[in-house]
Amino acid sequence: MTGTWSLLRLVLRRDRWLMPLWIVCLAVAPMGYLSSIKAAYPDAASRQHFYDLNASSATFVVRNGPLYGSSVGNLLAWQCGFVPVVVGLIALLTVVRHTRAEEEAGRRELTGATVVGRHAGLAAAVIAACGACLAYGLLVGFGLAAQGAPFAGALALGLGFSLAGWVFAGVGAVAAQLTWGASGARGIGIGVLVLAFLLRAAGDSSGSAGWVAWLSPIGWAHRLRPFAGEQWWVLALGVLATGALVVLAVALSARRDLGAALLPARLGRATAKASLRSPLALAWRLQRGTLLVWTVCLALIGLLMGGVGKNVAEMMRDNKAVADVFSRVGGGGAVTDAYLAGTMTLFGLAAAGYAVQATLKLRAEEAAGRAEPLLATAVGRTGWALAHLTFAVLGSAFLLAVTGLAMGSAYGASLVPAALTQLPAVWVLAGLAALLIGFVPRFAAAAWGLLGAFLLLSLVGTALRWNDVVLGISPFQHLPRLPGGTFSVTPVLWLVAIALAAGAGGLAALRRRDIPVG
Repeated sequence: MTGTWSLLRLVLRRDRWLMPLWIVCLAVAPMGYLSSIKAAYPDAASRQHFYDLNASSATFVVRNGPLYGSSVGNLLAWQCGFVPVVVGLIALLTVVRHTRAEEEAGRRELTGATVVGRHAGLAAAVIAACGACLAYGLLVGFGLAAQGAPFAGALALGLGFSLAGWVFAGVGAVAAQLTWGASGARGIGIGVLVLAFLLRAAGDSSGSAGWVAWLSPIGWAHRLRPFAGEQWWVLALGVLATGALVVLAVALSARRDLGAALLPARLGRATAKASLRSPLALAWRLQRGTLLVWTVCLALIGLLMGGVGKNVAEMMRDNKAVADVFSRVGGGGAVTDAYLAGTMTLFGLAAAGYAVQATLKLRAEEAAGRAEPLLATAVGRTGWALAHLTFAVLGSAFLLAVTGLAMGSAYGASLVPAALTQLPAVWVLAGLAALLIGFVPRFAAAAWGLLGAFLLLSLVGTALRWNDVVLGISPFQHLPRLPGGTFSVTPVLWLVAIALAAGAGGLAALRRRDIPVG
């Protein structure tokens, strides 16, 4: 363990912008939800009506988890039901980034040549991830308490988020020992996260098999029962599971060589297939797994959200305040149309996340040293970059089309055109990511910060009636609100022009700068 604290300082330095950004931005959401709930359901009768409609709805329970009561705190905890999944994802990606990705890039070997213990890097990554999750949970708890929420329930809600993050930090630590590359470790970790969500959903939606939810760390966060008679002992499950996973990761790490993996690597062909003889074919090989994961996940969520859409009109019929919130977020006249339009904004933001990830693959290939030998051949920089940007552009379109199809099939109407309306704003994010790669490659990851800011503006800012000038910073605020709204070509053309200008500027800068830039 020698050198753990030095490596921990290195981890914190590398994530000095990214870590505080996700902690603060994600903490704002529950606080915004609390204000919205107080405004939308000001009396016990309106909250009870909401409870009666949703507590027994299988679709809502699958999406958000069990609803334990009709108090403001109960509604808040239920509204934040998906947050543990997000925190768990961030935690496992953080651990993989500072363990297996470091080995893959060759930096772990350099630090290991100094006075550093064998397990110091793993320990530093886990401590950083768990510390960030704890800081997030405490910030949520104290922030909600400052807004008037009962302190015990607010703290339990925040620590439930932390619990999910701790366990999946351990999952990321184990996954990092199994595969030869960071992408494989991420795939294993995300697979476990999806399984945990499905177990939680299956247990919560089935009264006779409710014990299944206890098999999921996501289910543990709900079983803390914030604002509903807190069960503090559930936190011990998360601590014990995290400790067991970290011990397992250390044991597995001791059984393998640096840079090696426990799962055998599949041998490649002696000669490349004809389908790999172009930059676009290589980009497809590198991007296809990511596109598949995003498509499956968003299609499943689309099915859930489409099922919810059937009940929205009844749920909002007697609550004009909630209908007004949906109308501001989604636009349109009818409450159901406003809900669908608001949901399409969420899917647009998700597709923008894929577009950013696909674009940043350029920087990942460069930083890993794989771009330089490729560009030493007859492949030009522009062709190489355009191959990856093709997936950011067309892949996001495919993603939204499949999501709209899935949601429409559950809702009973065609929603593909409404989903595709989000594309211009998605492309703006891809263009900005390309611009960062071209001009300031060291800060290319700031594209995630831009996405987080737009997410905050589009969801929390809209619900809380922030100034229109501030909200207008987000490209998603300028899109036509479909279904139910009026389609206008002018803002769409402006957004496409901004995306093209940003992308072209990034490509021009990429052609003129050094490769690689550390």
